[in-house]
Amino acid sequence: MVSWRRTKGAACGEGGRGVKADKVYLVGFMAAGKTTVARALAARLDWLAIDIDEQIEKRERLSVKEIFALHGESYFRAAERSVLFDHIAPRHAVVATGGGSFVDPMNRAAINRDGVSVWLDVPLDRVIARMPADGRRPLAGDRLEFERLYYTRRNAYQHAHVRLDAGRASVDELVEQLVAWLQP
Repeated sequence: MVSWRRTKGAACGEGGRGVKADKVYLVGFMAAGKTTVARALAARLDWLAIDIDEQIEKRERLSVKEIFALHGESYFRAAERSVLFDHIAPRHAVVATGGGSFVDPMNRAAINRDGVSVWLDVPLDRVIARMPADGRRPLAGDRLEFERLYYTRRNAYQHAHVRLDAGRASVDELVEQLVAWLQP
């Protein structure tokens, strides 16, 4: 599965350290670019790209926004855990988790045991600039609550195996950093 040589909180590529892994989980706040980077990295590695939110929508036959509206956040989080655990088996995969997936201790433990977790760290002002105004992000409606959620979730994201500064880098630059960090 995973063997890594790095200290907790180290940035990707620090000190030439790398990791051998056959599965990468991208974690981070909403609008951090997890889905986009997962697809690009999976294509570069010729691996499978898995988006947890897309898999939830497929299984539930509802959008994330509709799930929250009809069933609430606790129902969504249970569906999220179920879908995440359903996708433990595939290897040679890059998984884009939902923004709250890694906050749950059981999910975080499973992710960190199963593969290498990479925190795509994006500053709050960038996240806000990337947020669509169409309301499809159910937890983004209240600005003060959104900011509180951002800072609260950072505490969980710090448990990722590695942190990647994704605030200003292009998708291609992020993919190249990850490919260089992943050992053959």
